Amino acid sequence: MITRHEVALRLDIPLEMARRHGIPNRISEEEFAELDSNPPAWLAQSRANRTGKKPVWVQLKCDICGFEEAVRPKKWWPAFSYLSCSHHLPGELPQPADNVYRHEVDGIGSRFVGIVDEVSR
Repeated sequence: MITRHEVALRLDIPLEMARRHGIPNRISEEEFAELDSNPPAWLAQSRANRTGKKPVWVQLKCDICGFEEAVRPKKWWPAFSYLSCSHHLPGELPQPADNVYRHEVDGIGSRFVGIVDEVSR
């Protein structure tokens, strides 16, 4: 059995869409295979509308401990140099170069801090 969340990940659709179209909390691998190979009209339309420019899901991974999480990306996220779980200390990451300004972005996924390194001018 797989969860609705896993179904949304595999189909590359928002979890809200899976819920709205009646995908149950858990389905079998066989039910998923049928849904994927013979999509209902709403899923076929969703796939046809995908431009590929913005991913529905991204995989976040801590650069220190390797913890991973699939989340919906936010428009306001910058390009991160590193990601770390919020409980790690900044000194656990590689030190920035002398000409680099480092800042942190909180609230990434359920537990991450995004680290952005920018060259000072």
